[in-house]
Amino acid sequence: MEIGQKVKVYRLRDRVSTQIAGQLGKVGVIKDFKMTDGSGIGAFVEFSDKTSIWFFEDELKPIE
Repeated sequence: MEIGQKVKVYRLRDRVSTQIAGQLGKVGVIKDFKMTDGSGIGAFVEFSDKTSIWFFEDELKPIE
């Protein structure tokens, strides 16, 4: 995955807020990366409504 790449939120690992759950199935653009727990990387995804939420890398699928 790269910054600027379009991705789709296809699953969620944990119980999350209604706002985050509402992004399931939506497409956004990767804006930045974040170290999660020292062993993984997450991505900040920005959606068309300009909200930005971070997800674990395995919760996202690249859109081609």
